[in-house]
Amino acid sequence: MGHYLIVGSGLSGLAIAETLLREGHRVTVFDDGSQKASMVAGGLYNPVVLKRFNLTWEGKRLMDVALPFYKALEKKLGVDVDEKISILRLFASEGEQNKWFEATDQPGLSEYLSTSVLSNTNKAIRAPHGYGEVLHTGRVHTARLLSAYREYLADLGSFQRAAFCFSELQIEKDGVRYRGLQAEGVIFSEGFGLRSNPFFNYLPLEGNKGELLEIYAPDLKESRVIKGGVFIIPTGADHYLAGATYSRSYEGAEPTAEAREKLLKGLHKFVQCDFEVTRQWAGIRPTVPDRRPLVGVHPEYSSLYVINGMGSRGVLIAPYAARCLAGLILRAEPLPEGLDCTRFSHGYQRSKKQV
Repeated sequence: MGHYLIVGSGLSGLAIAETLLREGHRVTVFDDGSQKASMVAGGLYNPVVLKRFNLTWEGKRLMDVALPFYKALEKKLGVDVDEKISILRLFASEGEQNKWFEATDQPGLSEYLSTSVLSNTNKAIRAPHGYGEVLHTGRVHTARLLSAYREYLADLGSFQRAAFCFSELQIEKDGVRYRGLQAEGVIFSEGFGLRSNPFFNYLPLEGNKGELLEIYAPDLKESRVIKGGVFIIPTGADHYLAGATYSRSYEGAEPTAEAREKLLKGLHKFVQCDFEVTRQWAGIRPTVPDRRPLVGVHPEYSSLYVINGMGSRGVLIAPYAARCLAGLILRAEPLPEGLDCTRFSHGYQRSKKQV
């Protein structure tokens, strides 16, 4: 039974911690609460890129891994986190309807796209061209899941609410030592905080700021997720999440008036009833230029690993990325090319020359 230190307890940290625990290993997870992207995520999962009507990278494989993963967690933690909910794509024109029907004939997409156009019957929504329905979709309540999992780790004595001090990490021949803890390795999953990690800051991680609104709309009466210019997610008691923004240029991680106005403008395009904004959230998503996660081992230190860069589809990608990383760590299984961070090893060599 091995012991692994994990830095960060967002979706990636949770996924690799749980995967290692299921394999019979021990973990100690460190999190200082500074990274909040997973806590404020909308949590939707679907394998279709609704802007272009195509299958996301490894869409079916991600679904096949993620759904059983969350179902098992629900049973283990005794909490409901995976809500099955329909996602409707609002059509802006007859042309979009035609593109949708064309997409239903594409390999891999027919399983997830309904071939029927749903008419709009909700007077509070403007949708003259109807909707397309994405099948087998849902929402993971990320804040509920992460809170429950951290409590579970704390009960095991495996969670420390503390920042990880890199200067105190001792890399040894057969593993690592940190503040009296001996372990086989350290796995870094600190989200956008990876930018300050002296071992992996050569990786091209970018910040993408996302903001959400919570609205109170007693006349909306909608039970499905609707994706127009923005999405609305029903959360109960006439409240809805509305989002999300995507900004690569920003100052700070706090909510902004600019994002609020942008989201309101998007909402008013199809929501025709009155509503009140009750809350606003913001978080920095860790993204990668090629839109693939960063998973793998350090170019020089074989006991240091990374799992990061899940972007806006962390709920869907994290369980698969964790399975692949565990395979690498425990059985030396090669990583899929789309995940392996060695694709950026030239950045490490360049950073060493600069030093």
